[in-house]
Amino acid sequence: MIDKLGGSARTTSVFGPPVTAGAVTVIPVARAGFGFGGGLGRESSADKIGEGGGGGGGADVRALGFIELRDGTARYRPIRDPWVDVVVPLAAIAAGMNAPRLLRAAARLFRARRT
Repeated sequence: MIDKLGGSARTTSVFGPPVTAGAVTVIPVARAGFGFGGGLGRESSADKIGEGGGGGGGADVRALGFIELRDGTARYRPIRDPWVDVVVPLAAIAAGMNAPRLLRAAARLFRARRT
């Protein structure tokens, strides 16, 4: 199994075939990862019978972006996670709304410690 998966870990797994439309060529880029695990077991007590074993593996491939070839120049264009476009603005709004309250509480604590 390791030999089969290891044999598939080559650049074509990460860089897809180029696609050309007009004067623009696009090369997709992805990240590939593989993982394996295993185990054994055996009962050492004379009263019990024991055996064991196990194993597993997995692979993960994720699109990262693409390389755009246009007018003799190459430019990498990342594919952004759509959650970043939602979570970051919401976190900024929440921080902005709570900042005055936190500053007032910190000022009260500071004044209380000085007296």
